[in-house]
Amino acid sequence: QVQLSESGGGLVQAGGSLKLSCAASESDGHYPMNKLAMAWFRQPPGKERELVAAINPSGEDAGIVDSEKGRFAIYRDNSERRLYLQMNNLKSADTAMYICAAGRYFGGTYYRHTSDYDYWGQGTQVTVSS
Repeated sequence: QVQLSESGGGLVQAGGSLKLSCAASESDGHYPMNKLAMAWFRQPPGKERELVAAINPSGEDAGIVDSEKGRFAIYRDNSERRLYLQMNNLKSADTAMYICAAGRYFGGTYYRHTSDYDYWGQGTQVTVSS
């Protein structure tokens, strides 16, 4: 089992920045970070969960959804067992619960779908005021 715990959310004015962090822990040694694909999803109020950014285990291959390219960046520190999402120039449309996800990696590029991920955090709320 992998436990994920997000932090870094909060209330910010439009145009501001936030850096989200996700700490990944596991107790049995079966899920080293170099075997976990990871991602950030978000769920705006009353809407479906959607992918924001994803990254492969090594961190060498990552993707950001088109609407956030140039504003958001995803990266990871496997030695610290952490995943990050840097968000700049925030807009009111970015208001959502941001959720960290992890899943077993079977090769290829980063994974885009909720069904690719086995473990989910509780989320951290991001609210952008206009």
